[in-house]
Order: sequence, then C-alpha cells, then structure tokens
Amino acid sequence: MSNITPGVLYLVATPIGNLSDLSTRAADILRDVDFIAAEDTRVTRKLLLFLGIKKPLVSYYKHNIKSSGEKILTRIKNGESCALVSDAGTPGISDPGEELVRLCIAESICINIVPGACAVVSALTLSGLKAERFTFEGFLSNDNKKRKAHLDELKTEKRTMVFYEAPHKLLRTLKDLLITLGDRNVSVSRELTKIYEETLRMSLSQAIEHFEATAPRGEFTLVIEGAVDLESDTESKLNEGVKLARSFIDNGLSSGDAAKKAAAETGCSRNVLYKIIIAKS
Repeated sequence: MSNITPGVLYLVATPIGNLSDLSTRAADILRDVDFIAAEDTRVTRKLLLFLGIKKPLVSYYKHNIKSSGEKILTRIKNGESCALVSDAGTPGISDPGEELVRLCIAESICINIVPGACAVVSALTLSGLKAERFTFEGFLSNDNKKRKAHLDELKTEKRTMVFYEAPHKLLRTLKDLLITLGDRNVSVSRELTKIYEETLRMSLSQAIEHFEATAPRGEFTLVIEGAVDLESDTESKLNEGVKLARSFIDNGLSSGDAAKKAAAETGCSRNVLYKIIIAKS
C-alpha cells in the first residue's frame, strides 16, 4: 500500500556515497511518487537502477531553476506527487532544492521530509571539534571580493564552521582560511562513506603542507574550530592558576611565593592570583 499523498513535494535524502545507506522509507517514496526531480538525472538513474525502480525523471539544477521549477510546481498543483533529490545527501542544503521549497511554500503546497545522510553532520561528528553550536558556510565564492568579505565576517565567529569544497579548489581555500583566521585546528573529510573515506585532523598549516605533497581527490568537507572565547579562556586559565598556587601552598610555600610560581607556569597575573588566594584563605 502506497504512503504517498497526491499534490505533495517529498524532500528525499539520498546516500552521500554508500548506496546501502538509503532508508527503507526513502526507497518506498522514490518507488511510489509520480515523478522525481533530480539535480543530475544520470546520478539519480544509477541509484534507481540499484533499487530496481523505474520512474520518470525531471532535470532540476541551477541553470534551469526557473523554467523547470515552474513546470514541477504546476504538476504538483495538479495533484501529482514529486520526490526532490540532490546528487548526494539532503536536498536544499547548498543546492537548487531550496528554491523549489520556497516556491511550494509560496503556493501553500505541502512539503514532507524524508531524512537521511548529510555530509555537514557526518563530517562535524567525525571532527572531534565542538558540535553543540556550529555554522554551515557552504562553498566559498570564486569571486575574490565576495570570498574575502565572507571570510572577514568569520574572523570572530566562535562557533565551529563547516565548509564544502571541490578538490581543485581545496588548497586555495585552506590558504585563504589560514591567512584570514590564523592557524586553527581543522578536520578535513573526503569521500565520506565511500571506499577511500578519510578524515584528517590537524592545523590549517599542516593541512596545506599535506595537500601540497598529496594531490586532493574526492569531495571535501572542512570543519574549522571557532575563534577562541578570550573571556572564557582567561577565566579557565585563572582557575588553573589558583588551583596550582594552592597546591604550592599545601606543599609549604608562602602565599606570595606560591602566587609567583603559579603565575610563571600559567601566564596569569601574580598580583591577581595573590589577591584571590588571600581573599579565600
């Protein structure tokens, strides 16, 4: 029995590499809709062949957004059901699908999500960097002015940042990130869920050195640590200094000498440490 509702747009996440990652529900939706709107029909046809599905495909990509989008919209308004897919991952994330979603919202057309793989989340969870707050920055522009403006906006961004990048542009992007953001930690994931999946965790300068020696291959997702929260970092360092000073006092040093020694080891102010120790003694 079909779970499809007429006149609905289904956003169907497809595998980012391993075809076996497609959910049972996603396969059922692709099998039962009236037609599928695909970013690249050749890529989607391979997926459908793997699933044993024959379904009409409509090309919908960045160069025909307006013309194809209106045709898709008309068919849905006339009661047909449509599954929107991207080449890989969740449609609407850094691809033309977001425009079709907006068209459907404007026409009060029902939109259902069929969740699944997303390179942003996959790379973020593999990175080991802070994931409680992050920002997705997509692809950097090829235009130098727009590119610089985008990166300049991120200099003080404290959240972890995620970027997509093509192999032939990777080194340029890594170098621009180093120049603008400084030598931060970066996690570089490529070919996620595929045979040659790899995640490298290092500094930006080390990543540049690595990919200058090893030609980049595959599609990349970069995860960059955010700007250091100076206030939080200072507080943490101060707490460490106080704790260390108290351990010196427990071992027989005077408050003054303990503050001096702890300050030398942690970089905290001797006077500040001494005042805190005296106030809490």
